[in-house]
Amino acid sequence: MTLPKLSKLELQIMEALWTRGPCSVREIQESFPAKKRPAYTTVQTTVYRLEAKNALRRTKKIATALIFEAAVSRDSAQRRLVDELLVLFGGRSRPIMAHLVDSGTLTLDDVREAEKALLKLRGEEKSK
Repeated sequence: MTLPKLSKLELQIMEALWTRGPCSVREIQESFPAKKRPAYTTVQTTVYRLEAKNALRRTKKIATALIFEAAVSRDSAQRRLVDELLVLFGGRSRPIMAHLVDSGTLTLDDVREAEKALLKLRGEEKSK
């Protein structure tokens, strides 16, 4: 299954499902901060769009409330976003890394973790 492209609101709804687990539309809407909470009908429409994109699915119905759960993992959604970002930079990661270093977002622990992942990947490639 190809991962659908998700808007900012769609990602926020997915985040509610990833964090809380299966939820009704009302529970998803109430997960937003009170001052920035979208209307119930906006959340409902967006949830139905996410269902059409196969990003989430209905799991059950309690009285009149439909319960939804994420059908796409947080990890796969994050990978899709990073891939889209890399496309904007022509596939080059160096400008992104430079920005993360300059902004102070990238920590030494992040670099060590990335180095471990690269060494592991290199080891897997050699064994092929």
